[in-house]
Amino acid sequence: MEILIIGGTGDTGQWFVKFFKKRGFGVTVWGKNRRLDVAEKLGVPFADDINEAIGESDVVMISVPINITESIIREIAPKMRPGSLLMDVTSIKKGPVDAMERYAPEGVECLGTHPMFGPSIPDIRGQTVILTPTRRCTRWLPVIEGIYAEAGAHIEIITPVEHDEIMRVVQGLTHFAYISIAATLEAINFDVAKSRRFMSPVYEIMLDFVGRILAQNPYLYAMIQTNPHVTDLHDTFIGECRALSDLIKEGDIEGFVERMKQAARHFANTEAAQRRSDKLINNKIAEYERFVQAVNKYCAVKHLHTERVHTGTLVEVTPLGITLQKNKKKTRLKIENIKLLTDEEYTRWKRAEMTRVAKDVSVYIPKGSDPMVIQRIIEGLSPEIISARIIDIYNQSEEGVSITYRLTLLAEDQRETLQRVIELLLGIGCRQR
Repeated sequence: MEILIIGGTGDTGQWFVKFFKKRGFGVTVWGKNRRLDVAEKLGVPFADDINEAIGESDVVMISVPINITESIIREIAPKMRPGSLLMDVTSIKKGPVDAMERYAPEGVECLGTHPMFGPSIPDIRGQTVILTPTRRCTRWLPVIEGIYAEAGAHIEIITPVEHDEIMRVVQGLTHFAYISIAATLEAINFDVAKSRRFMSPVYEIMLDFVGRILAQNPYLYAMIQTNPHVTDLHDTFIGECRALSDLIKEGDIEGFVERMKQAARHFANTEAAQRRSDKLINNKIAEYERFVQAVNKYCAVKHLHTERVHTGTLVEVTPLGITLQKNKKKTRLKIENIKLLTDEEYTRWKRAEMTRVAKDVSVYIPKGSDPMVIQRIIEGLSPEIISARIIDIYNQSEEGVSITYRLTLLAEDQRETLQRVIELLLGIGCRQR
């Protein structure tokens, strides 16, 4: 299957390039900015002749800003061949889907899609993808649904109108509220960084979600607010804020309490929400506890942005960061930027990145012993042992059978590992030559 991603050099487009390429599909990208360097980095061709690429593609995906999606569809759709699929990934569905149906030729199927995650999410597994198929999407709907479902995504199929009505709250109201909080903090010149020294778990989580949105492309979030259903919601939200504020200003505690109770009754199942948020809070506590338990131990942490692995003795842990010491050098890292590697992850990293050395060990093995069994025992002794193989067998009638094992070890801990191998061999009755 050949896929052309219009806007494939943008953040979201790049995510889908990697997704489809990983699954063996042919992927070509095109963008008006002509970022050939991005295409080269992704390892996919850039469409020099966009018209030719459209005609050769089984699927054309539109991954461009919301405000130009419909104009791009109007430009691209008429050039598609019968039997192909036109799909988009924007967060508003009614307008783009109508445009696809209006401009795509007969025989071209149209599918609106909305991945409910951003390009910073590493894997689609467990994420929600909304599909809003048109009446002329019969052959391709199960194909696209199957690709996403097989990758572990949760699929929801609704109409474009239903989608936009739901998204006015899921995205429109949520983003508006968080950005309003951020704007308020700026208006009162509040020291956000300092406040982290006094934060509760709920405040910390809220602050991180506010910051997460602020770290994104502001034009994207402005465009999401253009959902026709959202602007009316702004007025409702602001009105409710004023009403609650008036109750407090008037000293009407009972009125405030009753309004909160009414909201809780409509919200329903607040206990489940508390359990889910407790789980989120407890996960953060558990992460911190893992760092605390590792103090004074040699460990490895992976930086989530640079993907660099830092190693050393963990000498200090605070709620905000850790300090690793290696020889006399100290490295300070923020907890939100790192992940403590498990022993298994650390071993995999060492096997992939660290230098290896070869060491030979020669021993007389006990009579009746199988040298191949001993070889397998050596290989299973430690993750630091990459391999063990027999390179020499010498049969001496008086001393017994002499075996030389060549060990491939990780260089960093070679002395300790070699000593453990020798102790093992002596422990099972071997004699060192």
